[in-house]
Amino acid sequence: MKKKKQVLAFDLGGSSGRAMIGSFDGKKISLEEIHRFSNDPVEVNGTLYWDVLRLFYELQQGILKAKNSYNFDSIAVDTWGVDFGILDQSGKLIENPVHYRDSRTKGMLKRALERMTREELYGITGNQFMEINTAFQLLSYVEERADVLQRADKILLMPDLLNYMLTGIQKTEYSIATTTQLLDAKRGVWSEKIIDCFQIPKHIFTDIIPTGSVVGELSERVSEMLGVKRVPVIAVAGHDTQCAMAAVPAEEKDFIFISCGTWSLFGTELDQPVLTKTAEQCELSNEGGYGRKASFLKNIIGLWLVQESKRQWEREGKMFTFSQLEQMAEKSTPFKCFIDPDAPEFVPAGNIPERIRQYCIRTNQEVPETEGEIVRCINESIAFKYRIALEQIEQCTNKKYEKIYMMGGGTNSRLLCQLTANACGCPVHAGPAEATALGNVGLQLLTLMEIRSLEELRKVIRDSSKVIRYENIQMDEADQAYKRYVQVIQAM
Repeated sequence: MKKKKQVLAFDLGGSSGRAMIGSFDGKKISLEEIHRFSNDPVEVNGTLYWDVLRLFYELQQGILKAKNSYNFDSIAVDTWGVDFGILDQSGKLIENPVHYRDSRTKGMLKRALERMTREELYGITGNQFMEINTAFQLLSYVEERADVLQRADKILLMPDLLNYMLTGIQKTEYSIATTTQLLDAKRGVWSEKIIDCFQIPKHIFTDIIPTGSVVGELSERVSEMLGVKRVPVIAVAGHDTQCAMAAVPAEEKDFIFISCGTWSLFGTELDQPVLTKTAEQCELSNEGGYGRKASFLKNIIGLWLVQESKRQWEREGKMFTFSQLEQMAEKSTPFKCFIDPDAPEFVPAGNIPERIRQYCIRTNQEVPETEGEIVRCINESIAFKYRIALEQIEQCTNKKYEKIYMMGGGTNSRLLCQLTANACGCPVHAGPAEATALGNVGLQLLTLMEIRSLEELRKVIRDSSKVIRYENIQMDEADQAYKRYVQVIQAM
């Protein structure tokens, strides 16, 4: 029997992170969670920060736990996109990375478009216009905190920053660079035109390395401190969406995927980015993945709305599990009211249930009162937003997609999976729930040449995962409700 290959994957999301051991026996990948930790932003004097030093401490704890029971051959980190740390000339952080939900980027998109037109900016980057994007975060420094950039030597996006803390090497991985709205989508290099136009110092950007590259080995300091061998640290897809993309269990070339968690990333995989006027008007984004594949997708606020609602109810002394909330939603009247999940009022943390009620009042809908009605409203609205994205992608690619592959934590919601199948009018293949971690592990195995191609990796994922198929039912009812949904969000 072939000896199992083991790798250590760190998967960090917006609210938690975990260390996973991936074991490969030549046919299947198995995962074991060995360490889990919270990822709690910290507000100080009106600024919302990521506690990156705590995150690095948790990475060390994961390595210590792994060394006691496993013989892992590499390490890799994936995180969310757009956020970054700023280093001075001695390689030390000038300040903690600022959270993308911080208010500093408010109004920055408008100011950016005074410097460069939407058409030109989209034509270079192919990125969906979101004020959280790195380009607009950096513009806020240019216009409001120029002294910070004067002291800056380099910026590193979150997975690259953690890789630097592990290895001492400063590099930018390709997939995470594509989230910044600063990358030339056709050439795969930093856009000097945008950087100059926004007056961002050029020297702060590091070299871009391909997805699936070895950054370097664990530094001597980290190796000695933790008592582990100097294994390679691999730049898998640093952007968690692209790790999940690698783990889509598809056999066909043309497919739709949903990476569903705090955010929902709804899209397809293409050989080249789509930079057309129609794509820009549809607010679709081009992000890069393994092998320079283009993920043509839409960023949609996802289960954040349920997560933040649950936190609000806890603040009110009401303790529910996610399972209980889903059961309450299933018993609630369908299609009572809708929201646009991406409306600006749903981006900041706070009292999401009350904001939903106010949204429904403004749009002359029935107002949801119970927790179940709120959760049902959220799920139905997300499913219908998926349908809009599906229709836009089909329009831009001139393709018809027959099924949807849904991955991530959202697959644990049977309600959302079924509503998605009903809303989009095609079957949903739900799973794996651990797509991001599987993709992280799989891309390490590709880099170590244990797996030979992306196609082979996806076959391994199919053989390793449980996938549930949800058939599209209640089509007529869903179609009628969808027409109402479109009217509601267009009225805003």
